[in-house]
Amino acid sequence: MRSGQVLIAGGSNSGGVLGSAELYDPTTGRFTATGSLNVARQAATATRLSNGKVLIVGGYGTDGILASAELYDPATGLFTVTGDLWTERDSHTATLLANGAVLIAGGDGNSGVLASAELYDPSTGRFTATASLLAARSFHTATRLRNGSVLLAGGGGRDGMLASAELYDPASRRVAPSHAAAPGHASELGHASEPGRFIATGTLNTARQGARAALLGNGRVLIAGGDATSGVLASAELYDPAAGRFTAADSLHAARDSFTATRLPDGAVLFVGGNDSFSGTGFIASAELYDPASGRFSRAGTLATGRALHTATALGRGTVLIAGGHNDRGYLAGSELYRHADRGG
Repeated sequence: MRSGQVLIAGGSNSGGVLGSAELYDPTTGRFTATGSLNVARQAATATRLSNGKVLIVGGYGTDGILASAELYDPATGLFTVTGDLWTERDSHTATLLANGAVLIAGGDGNSGVLASAELYDPSTGRFTATASLLAARSFHTATRLRNGSVLLAGGGGRDGMLASAELYDPASRRVAPSHAAAPGHASELGHASEPGRFIATGTLNTARQGARAALLGNGRVLIAGGDATSGVLASAELYDPAAGRFTAADSLHAARDSFTATRLPDGAVLFVGGNDSFSGTGFIASAELYDPASGRFSRAGTLATGRALHTATALGRGTVLIAGGHNDRGYLAGSELYRHADRGG
């Protein structure tokens, strides 16, 4: 958050889905409790808005897939309910747009994999429908490019893993029917002019879901790892917005799923932990760095505890907080710090 603290909210452990939240303070190196979510949830998204609040959207709760959303206010330390999604979803993506709105795209819903997308307007606290994805997808990547458009790539579709990719253009406009009013929604009768359009772009060299993506300093997007029908992947690809194409990149030293990717101040990208098998039992303790200048991955130290499904948050000055997750011993409460300056992890 703007204060430099890190908010960790929800998730799950051996006791079930969590509604609790905590703050990590880099100055003290400690976690402290903060306000609780109104609805316990896992597989939700968290997006820091332009006003400093954090938007928590969807996920899976004790009663199933959620349509609810909440706002965390750092000034009060409390979560408050905001408008509901039009469609319940988890394993979706949430991308902050240049105009301050948040694009919510795809995911899994009660009807299966979703192609629908929505926009959250912080000024009204409401979600409105935007154009639908060209392909229903969940566990995909979403990356805002320098020109303000959003690249959505790969994921799991209705008929298997996807190699397709598409761009969301927030500046384009469409005319579409609006829905009848629902709790927490803005709506008009008849037709409404709504922003946004999805257009096809280049195809991944390898269909994959659960990959990680990072925008590089040169404007290209690095997409690495994830799952394919053949197993967990070590391969990586680069998307060039100017050409609209993906090209093969250097491979990770370890095949990874359920890992994290974090861009560092010098432009390098840190990849940490994960699983190396479909069984979810091959927990990885290694980390590696991608150097955009050389186009190569190099090893970057070893975690004290191998883990997957953890979080990774850049704290500034090349330090990254690695927190939670699980491994073959169960759910983890421990955290670790990666310091980039010494290049040793």
